[in-house]
Amino acid sequence: MNRLVLKATLAARGALRYTPAGLPALDLSLAHASELSHEGQTRRVTLELKALVIGEKVADVQRLQLGTEAVFAGFLAAARNGRGLLFHITELA
Repeated sequence: MNRLVLKATLAARGALRYTPAGLPALDLSLAHASELSHEGQTRRVTLELKALVIGEKVADVQRLQLGTEAVFAGFLAAARNGRGLLFHITELA
């Protein structure tokens, strides 16, 4: 199963573009920070993740102000250039 649910802050949003199929698409950058317990130790976790939203969810993401925290859900895939991962957002809460 490939499913990711992440509470994150909208750190950056690219310009609206369209896929070859004509669907709206937005490139995003999400920032996450939390404290987790692992092996009895508290660990501070911070990360920035490149993300993409395509289709009807684009309008939902466009309404978010930069710096807004939300829960994003979707799946991970290889980035377009084949280097690194890209979080494909399919749900927003």
